Amino acid sequence: MKNWIKLNLFYLGDSKKNRIFRAKRWNKSLEKITNKPIFTEKYEEIGIIKQIFGPINLPFISVKTQHKTQINPKDNYYIKLR
Repeated sequence: MKNWIKLNLFYLGDSKKNRIFRAKRWNKSLEKITNKPIFTEKYEEIGIIKQIFGPINLPFISVKTQHKTQINPKDNYYIKLR
């Protein structure tokens, strides 16, 4: 999984337009991942990271999902750096 970074997230629920996750652990260098696709461990794209907000050490992540994407709370999530 070269160039792939695991995001330690857990799924909280839905807002009006996005799915909301919370970081279990956070690296401040990841603040620039907005507008990047987010993938499951099976390399399935689930959506785009739209916003990072809240506490700096454990932020919330807002994801605009594709269509009616099913979220499995036990999945691991990744982004790919290019």
